Amino acid sequence: MTALVERINPLTALGVALLVDLVLLASVDVVTAATAVLLELLLLPLSGVPVRTLLRRSGVLVVAALVAGVTIALYGRTAGVVHLSWGLVEVSDGSLQLALAIALRILAIGLPAVVLLSGMDATRLADALGGRLRLPARFVLAGLAAVRLAEVFGEDWRTIALARRARGVGDGNRIRRLPSQVFALLVVALRRATLLATAMEARGLGAAHHRTWSRPSPFGRPDVGVLVAGLLVAGVAVTVGVATGSYRVVLT
Repeated sequence: MTALVERINPLTALGVALLVDLVLLASVDVVTAATAVLLELLLLPLSGVPVRTLLRRSGVLVVAALVAGVTIALYGRTAGVVHLSWGLVEVSDGSLQLALAIALRILAIGLPAVVLLSGMDATRLADALGGRLRLPARFVLAGLAAVRLAEVFGEDWRTIALARRARGVGDGNRIRRLPSQVFALLVVALRRATLLATAMEARGLGAAHHRTWSRPSPFGRPDVGVLVAGLLVAGVAVTVGVATGSYRVVLT
């Protein structure tokens, strides 16, 4: 069965992730962020993404939330009862509450992006940007080419390392040979970019006439469902935060 996130339009995924992120970025409180995280976790099974894939994609997000929470708990704003004071470290009720709010906020902002965007196909995104948003073809296709070329950087790096070792210049200290290897990778990237630019111009990318798109980028029922889910998460989270009196705008 195809995952839901693979059947929706890429613009829908971008719009929902941006909507949830903007709503949560406007506030910093435990209740709003916790409500958003809870709703997102409840909706995760509907995405169709395997649990193992979700855990692999969200590992960095969880680590970032924990690091941010611990840092703010140790060095955040002091308020209320002080539980630990040692040098620059001062743990208090205020810093612990702020640390929890920031950690939950990072999770609430990152989960939609992890689920909806991390597995997005670059070609489908380019079709949506060009065919639906009518962005310039030169910008869209150049961006698609850049994404595709970024995927081969790892292979280029390994090839350069093997070539240097074959010439007897890559067996020394890794730190010492890093600058020269980075420079070699830059040269390879520039050469490939030059060839690609020439090929794209030969295919009429720089022509003045309007360019058509062979692959459609439709919107369907799954897109409506995902939009409704995004509005539900954002609306309920803010409503619960305001109703409990914990909602607090960052600018204030």
